[in-house]
Amino acid sequence: MPAKPTVRTKPNPLPLPAPPERRRFRSRLLTWYGRHGRDLPWRKTADPYHILVSEIMLQQTQVDRVLPKYAEWLDKYPSLDALAAAPDQEVTRTWYPLGYNIRPKRLQTIAREAVARYGGELPSDEATLRSFKGIGAYTAGAIRSFAFRERAAILDTNVARVLFRVFVGQGDRKSHAMKRHLWRLSEALVPQRHVFDFNQALMDLGAMICVARNPRCLVCPMAKDCRAFPFNPDREAGK
Repeated sequence: MPAKPTVRTKPNPLPLPAPPERRRFRSRLLTWYGRHGRDLPWRKTADPYHILVSEIMLQQTQVDRVLPKYAEWLDKYPSLDALAAAPDQEVTRTWYPLGYNIRPKRLQTIAREAVARYGGELPSDEATLRSFKGIGAYTAGAIRSFAFRERAAILDTNVARVLFRVFVGQGDRKSHAMKRHLWRLSEALVPQRHVFDFNQALMDLGAMICVARNPRCLVCPMAKDCRAFPFNPDREAGK
């Protein structure tokens, strides 16, 4: 008899936390953020362009390096219209010394498209934002939640690390399946209200407490329910 064909089944997706666990996580995170959140200039504006500039600058760049350049950039290019009209080489020079010089080119491309198609404004809906080259899922979520105060999930490196450790605990954080799960998790956790504070708090917890190496677990507000506590780096593949 011929051998039966092998039927491959997809592994079941990881479970999402139950509503009481979600509420507990939100409450602890927002309480911690109210006491320890960082005072950053892009948290004092609802201008979508200013939010976009901060997010592009913060890609692979430390906050302390971004702070002076953020102020200088917005002083020189206060709007999408101003950036769109600026000479290309001048824009690249203004970006110095942040590096990764594809980023100012992307910013200017976004500015020119916004001027040409949307009257010099960034739209608020996810599909249109993601149609801009250089705006991916994370940046679209950041603009929607920080500028437009919409209920939108984010997942950058810091947020992924926090959610992985608190709700998963071990495995390969950078696998495609895990990234999909962490996006689902982030979407499930976003509250109906206080979205701005919640997403900023997630990033601060990852930047200040749940850091890549030597996380400060003893002062973490999530230690009691964290699946990675006590921290053991050997449980994290693809760090």
